[in-house]
Amino acid sequence: MFNCYPDVVTVADLAKMLKVGRNTAYELVRANSIQSVKIGKSIRIPKESVIQYLARNSAKDD
Repeated sequence: MFNCYPDVVTVADLAKMLKVGRNTAYELVRANSIQSVKIGKSIRIPKESVIQYLARNSAKDD
């Protein structure tokens, strides 16, 4: 899943991965729904955190 993305992605990448807007992507990070790391002013998200988020939320839909 998401093989074309690096192991650590930006918020812009996150928005593309989830097909959501930039503001929604930032809100997911701010709410700690998706784990992230802040390095200086940049936010980086491990790709594994995105996959875990999708797994948690797809289980709720079932």
